Order: sequence, then C-alpha cells, then structure tokens
Amino acid sequence: MTDRERLRTTFGEDAARYHRARPTYPPELFTRLTGPRILEIGPGTGQATLPLTALGDVTAVELSPAMAALARTHAPAAHVVVADFDVWPLPPDPFDLVVSATAFHWLDPATRMARCAAALRPGGSLAVISTHHVAGGTGRFFAEVQEVYERWDPDTPPGLRLSPAEEIPRELDESDLFEEPEFHRYEWELAYDTAAYVDLINTYSNHIALPDRDRLVAGVAELIDTRFGGRIVKRYLTQLALARRCELRDTPN
Repeated sequence: MTDRERLRTTFGEDAARYHRARPTYPPELFTRLTGPRILEIGPGTGQATLPLTALGDVTAVELSPAMAALARTHAPAAHVVVADFDVWPLPPDPFDLVVSATAFHWLDPATRMARCAAALRPGGSLAVISTHHVAGGTGRFFAEVQEVYERWDPDTPPGLRLSPAEEIPRELDESDLFEEPEFHRYEWELAYDTAAYVDLINTYSNHIALPDRDRLVAGVAELIDTRFGGRIVKRYLTQLALARRCELRDTPN
C-alpha cells in the first residue's frame, strides 16, 4: 500500500472532529460553477456539498462510510455514495460538472484526469479546489512552531517556512482531454483558540499517522497558550482550477 492509499483512509477515524474543525470554502467560489448534473469526488463531511446542491442535482462519491454519513446529514439533498472513485462504475449519463474539493490529490494520478473526463459531457467542466496554508496571520507563531515539529516529526525539513500566496503554483494535471484551465484564488484568514487549533491539526492525515502525535500536539498547544495568549490567526489560500472538457475527444472509462 502506498502512502497515498494509506493516508487517505485516516480521515474517517474521527469524522465528527473533521466536520467541526476543517475550514469551509469562500462562498464566492461557487458562483463560478454551474450544474445542473454535478458529480463531487471526495465530499468528506459535505462542506462543499451543501453549496453545490444549490446549483443542481449532486452525486457525491466518498471513500469513508463515517464521512459519508455526516455528509448525508449536512447536505440531505445530495445523493452520497460510499465508494472509491478510482474504481467506481461511472453512470451512463454524463455530468455537467465534476468537483473535487481538497480531495483531488488523493486520487490515482495515473487515471484521475481521464476518469473525470469520462464522467463529463463534452464541454462540461472539471473544478479542482485546493486549500493552502500560506504566510500571514500570526507569522511569529508559525515560525516558532517549527521547532516543535522538528522535535516530534522526523520528516519536517529544518527551518521550514510558509510560502507567500503568490508563490503557490497555479497548476492542474496536464491532459489533452481538457482545455487550458483558468484559475481563481481567494485569500482569507481564520482565528483559532488553542482547542480549535488542536482540533484542526488532529484532522491532518500526516498528523494522524504520526507515532508521536500526542507529544507534537501537546507542544503546539503549550506554545499557543504560553507565548500567544491562547489565540492565533491562520491565513489560507483557496484555489479553484476550472477546466472544460474538450468537445470532440473520446475518453476511456
């Protein structure tokens, strides 16, 4: 089992925490998307699913049964399927829009663009939404917390620092099944108290799999409490990559 295959199964271990702690998406992002037949890949607990249901009929394919159960509650108008999209049998009727929000990187990189194209009608759109933690907010905390990570996470590069939003690449897998993508970017900040930030980092797959997770989390919490008055601000970049499926090209299933 590859790291990708192993880590993508960790999120369902505490679906309630994931739903409580994970940030949602800028509402204006969804004004760039249109239905009416929508396929969402990896909806998690439904943070993007709910606004998508305002655009049309949503079929959402989620790997984790626990996450899918919460998505059904959060976005009851959506049809949530428990399945691995990499092998899920595509329905005969194509979709107008395929969306993957903070989940596209968990799909098989060898087949994901072709699978998405096969799910779309000619001229339909693929929307890949990614969330990036960028420089800003309480910058001194994110510099100092690296010492905690270097102590308890052996994979942390020494002296790692966050990149400014403008240095985050605008990229989507190259595919001759799609036209050149367009990119839309949204920068925003969110404040966390210590408990909320601990909740958040406990939803990250690399933290969940870390042998010394409890010690790392305790170190992060102590730093926030003792050096930053129990409150920090985190800056996000949400990026939407939007690409139209080519009109006249056949796609494999």
